Amino acid sequence: MIAGAAFSAQSGSSPQKNAGKSAPSKSKPAAAASQTAETAKPAEKAEPLSPEVAHRIQTEIRTHYNVPQQITISVGAPTAGSVPGYDDLAITLLGGSHPSTHEFLISKDRKTLAHMEKYDVSQDLMSKIDVKGRAVRGNPNAKVTIVNFDDFQCPFCSRMHANLFASVFKDYADRVKVVYKDYPLIEIHPWAMHAAIDGNCLAEQNNEAYWDFADYVHANQKLVAGASRTDAYSNLDNAAKTQAQKHQLDEGKLQACVQKQDESAVRASMAEGDKLGVDSTPTLFINGERFTGAVPEQELRAVLNRALADSGQQAPTNAKN
Repeated sequence: MIAGAAFSAQSGSSPQKNAGKSAPSKSKPAAAASQTAETAKPAEKAEPLSPEVAHRIQTEIRTHYNVPQQITISVGAPTAGSVPGYDDLAITLLGGSHPSTHEFLISKDRKTLAHMEKYDVSQDLMSKIDVKGRAVRGNPNAKVTIVNFDDFQCPFCSRMHANLFASVFKDYADRVKVVYKDYPLIEIHPWAMHAAIDGNCLAEQNNEAYWDFADYVHANQKLVAGASRTDAYSNLDNAAKTQAQKHQLDEGKLQACVQKQDESAVRASMAEGDKLGVDSTPTLFINGERFTGAVPEQELRAVLNRALADSGQQAPTNAKN
C-alpha cells in the first residue's frame, strides 16, 4: 500500500516498500482567513515539471513502492494546492486491471515529493460495505459481522475458509454473521471470476446452495482447476449444477445465468474493495477491524471474543482462546 512518505526527487535511490492499489489523498489544512475577497490574490499557477524531474519522480515511485515493470507510471501536471510550499501532483498507475490515481505533493523548488493519507472517520467502516443481497451464514441479526473479500482460486482463501468454518464457526454460529464479497485476482487466477459468477448465480436462488458451492470449491481447488482453464470452467459449472439439483433449484434459470457470465456484479464488488484499500485476498473486516491473510484459528477466536464483548455479549462457553 502506498503509505505516507516524503523523499527527495533529486535522486532515484530509496528503500523498497510494497506496492498497493489504494488511492490515498492529501491532508489540506484550513486556509487562513486573513485576506478578504477584495484583497485575495489569484491562485498561483503551478510551474510545469521538467522532463528530468518527471523521470526522477517515476524512478523514485517505482523503487520506493516496488511497482512492477509492466505497470506504467504516469505523472500528471502539477496544480496549485493549499499546502504552503507545495503543489498538488497526481500520479497514475496504468497497465493492470485496476488503474489507480494517487495524490502527492511536490515542493515548489521541485526537490521534494511528499505523500500523506487522509482517513474518513465520519462513519462506521462497516456501513461502507454493501452486503445487500449477499448470502449470509450464521445469525442474520447478529451484532458481530464478518465480511470476507474472497477469491475462489486463492490458496490462502482456501486456508481462511477452513480456519473459519472447520471449527470456529460451530462455536459462534448463533452470535456472528458471515458474508463473502467477491474479489477475484484475475491477473493471476484465471478461473476465479467464473467461480464467483457461478456462486452468485446459485445465491440468487438459494442461500445454502451458495455456501455449499463455496465449501466445495475452496476444499477442492486443485480438482476444480483440472488441466486447463476450459476444464476449470466445466468443473465449476458442473459443481453449480450439482448444487442446483441438491437444493431443487430452477435449473433452467441457473443454466441461463451461468452461460451469460455477467461480470458486472463481481466487478462492482472488486471496485468496492479497492475503495476500502483491499489489495490482496483474503481480506476480512470484523466489525470494522481489518485483517489480511489467513487468520489463524486462535487469533480469530480472540478477535471474535473481543468483538462480542464490545457489543455487550459474552463469548460462547465452549469457545477456546
